[in-house]
Amino acid sequence: MNTDSTRVHAFRDDALGELDATGVAELIASGQASAREVMEAAVERAESVQGRLNAVQFPDYDRALSQADSPRRGVFGGVPTVVKDNVDVTGLPSGHGSAAFTPKPADRDSDVVAQLLSTGLVSLGKSRLPEFGFSASTEYPAAEPVHNPWNPDYSSGASSGGSAALVAAGVVPIAHANDGGGSIRIPAAACGLVGLKPTRGRTVADPMDQSMPIRVVTQGVVTRTVRDTARYYAAAENHYRNPKLPPVRLVEGPSSTRLRIGVILDSVNGFRTDEETRNSVRATANLLADLGHHVDEAPMPVGPSFVEDFGLYWGFLSFAIHGGGKKMLGSDFDKSKTDNLSRGLAAMYRKNMTKTPRALYRLRRTQRAYADAFARFDVILSPVVAHTTPRLGYLSPTQSFDDLFRKLVDYTAFTPLNNAAGGPAISLPLHQTEAGLPLASHFSAAHGDERTLLELAYELEQARPFRQIQH
Repeated sequence: MNTDSTRVHAFRDDALGELDATGVAELIASGQASAREVMEAAVERAESVQGRLNAVQFPDYDRALSQADSPRRGVFGGVPTVVKDNVDVTGLPSGHGSAAFTPKPADRDSDVVAQLLSTGLVSLGKSRLPEFGFSASTEYPAAEPVHNPWNPDYSSGASSGGSAALVAAGVVPIAHANDGGGSIRIPAAACGLVGLKPTRGRTVADPMDQSMPIRVVTQGVVTRTVRDTARYYAAAENHYRNPKLPPVRLVEGPSSTRLRIGVILDSVNGFRTDEETRNSVRATANLLADLGHHVDEAPMPVGPSFVEDFGLYWGFLSFAIHGGGKKMLGSDFDKSKTDNLSRGLAAMYRKNMTKTPRALYRLRRTQRAYADAFARFDVILSPVVAHTTPRLGYLSPTQSFDDLFRKLVDYTAFTPLNNAAGGPAISLPLHQTEAGLPLASHFSAAHGDERTLLELAYELEQARPFRQIQH
């Protein structure tokens, strides 16, 4: 039962209980509950909150129940999940959050989904995202938004907003997410979850990701516990491991090594981080110092031109979709039916496309600048976003492009650097806002060093246990 009347969750006394994905897998493996019973509970939970959260895009409940009768083996054998609606699942459409075309059922699982399901997870459907994943809030021009389970008046973040809402609400303990500018970490922060964006190349790439001039998108998950995130990445390596990166392997707890941690409070774009967020980062820094880590102020690794360069690349991605949508998405794709953000990004790029070569050159150079930052520090601490989670409507695509773009640039001030540079980062829900919403801290590490982030996450989770929505 909710302890706060504004919260929306599905936790109850059923086969899922309050267990994380690791706990559910252990329950199934021990025979205390069948995968079928667990999936039935997940379906019932999804149906119970869909009317208030609107996080499921394409339910696939009958097939999920059938597959749960004989789930594949794996660390998460039989555990229910959802797949974000921008990668292909056999028999389901991939709508990409857009009303500009009618998606057709996919004829095969994408390689991304194959890796996800290789861990034993069973998908019960697809989760919602904003159009093409371009926004930081899962909202639409003429459809109901995805609501934040902690308070439905607020955004669930984006672009993996549907996945984050379903995990936070207890429908599933783990969900697919991907991140091209903060789309794992921002919804994890908004919904009180663990959100690790892995190093570029760590996980299998979607074909559309591979075709980009700079591969900013990485695939991953959102979870409620550090151990679930750690177990997922270790298990995913059994399906595919990039030989150019050191293996993550299974991380099972904190390290005794004390780290050199740099702190950044304000972003390179000049927008001042709000006081609640600044105070939360300072509190995290103090906690780290109390735990024996060496904490010091860190310089921003890149200059102000990064903001314009990444914005131009953002626009390029939309321009590419508008120009190639009929080929990529379907012959009925109608660019006039895209939302204000997508159209505005494409138009902005069209006006500035001559700047592309220099912008790409500078964005590629961020990989070296990012790496250089970790000569002095093991981890860099910053906000996830520049201000607390906004109410629904603040980032609505119904407003003018200029207003929305300015708000998005200011809000998503910290996360895009890791996408351009390719470094790993994790969002951890260590604090709460005055309004009672989760308030997260952001940790970045050197390329290939997810282990350090996970070890530190375990330590912080133990020192300051994450709030649970059901308590």
